[in-house]
Amino acid sequence: MKQKKIYNVVELFAGAGGLALGLEQAGFKTKAVLEIDKWACETLKKNRPNWNIIQGDITKISQTGIKKYLQDDEEIDLLSGGYPCQSFSYAGNRLGIDDTRGTLFYDYALILDELQPKMFVAENVKGLVTHDKGKTFKTMLKVFENSGYDVVYKVLNSLDYSVAQKRQRVVIVGIRKDIKNQIKDDFEFPKPHDKKLTLKDILKDVPKSECATYNEAKKEVLKYVKPGGCWKDLPDDIAREYMKTTYFMGGGRTGIARRLSWDEPGLTVLCSPAQKQTERCHPDELRPFSIRENARIQSFPDDWIFQGPLTQQYKQIGNAVPVNVAKEVGLSIIKYLNKLTKEKKWSNTI
Repeated sequence: MKQKKIYNVVELFAGAGGLALGLEQAGFKTKAVLEIDKWACETLKKNRPNWNIIQGDITKISQTGIKKYLQDDEEIDLLSGGYPCQSFSYAGNRLGIDDTRGTLFYDYALILDELQPKMFVAENVKGLVTHDKGKTFKTMLKVFENSGYDVVYKVLNSLDYSVAQKRQRVVIVGIRKDIKNQIKDDFEFPKPHDKKLTLKDILKDVPKSECATYNEAKKEVLKYVKPGGCWKDLPDDIAREYMKTTYFMGGGRTGIARRLSWDEPGLTVLCSPAQKQTERCHPDELRPFSIRENARIQSFPDDWIFQGPLTQQYKQIGNAVPVNVAKEVGLSIIKYLNKLTKEKKWSNTI
């Protein structure tokens, strides 16, 4: 796809840069990224020292305005960012921006109102769609509409976009109403790729890096679990001891004592590498995945260096949007914005 012009983006809740990097790979120019976490900002500075990195609290910046942090008055093409999902109060059932006060969505919406970009994109957990019986999501969509945007959303699985990971997230895309009226077409989300990657496709020749460890007691348990297996592989007495009361609970609980296999994709990369209920043990070794292995599962390039203590690096990777998913969504947004350029050319010839 030939890009008609360079589109710019401002990102909120940037984290370690998965979404911003993917959008950059798609062709966007990063005008600014906002992030509060010290170590995530250090990661951004390490990898993109030329970016305008704003380390600050969005709840304060949204009140005073973000424009003063930008280096020019150029119109913003895209606002991006994945705000945390929080429930709202529904006093009076107004379902407007005041119902979201005190949440980080409120601050995202204030900056959206301030910048009025041509489009916005937000990524969030799949459960947001049904959170609080759908009321939370309904409120968000209403706020976006009141801000002047037509909104579409879709739950995307990272596995469909050259990411070796089963990770479902809702992606919300907004188009400013005047832009939508000029283009007229509906926005199309990226089409799934035919090939689905597995761990053996991406974990070859991984650079050495730091790695969390299991204690000896956990190793003694996981040694019984075959690749692709879980607690069901354990001898019954060991399963009872390891699982405690959860042994008697209903459901499959297949995340407990889970060892992945080379022939399957990774499960959702988490912020902590050794959680009992959601294990992700290496296929061959008695350990979690390393920093660089988790980064590959999130489709970060090997030269994207994470800063901070080991726990903070795992957290940054787990919180990130998979880079390849962000790139595919970015390409779809550029394809849509390119239609605006075409519309302008046509109108100039009339």
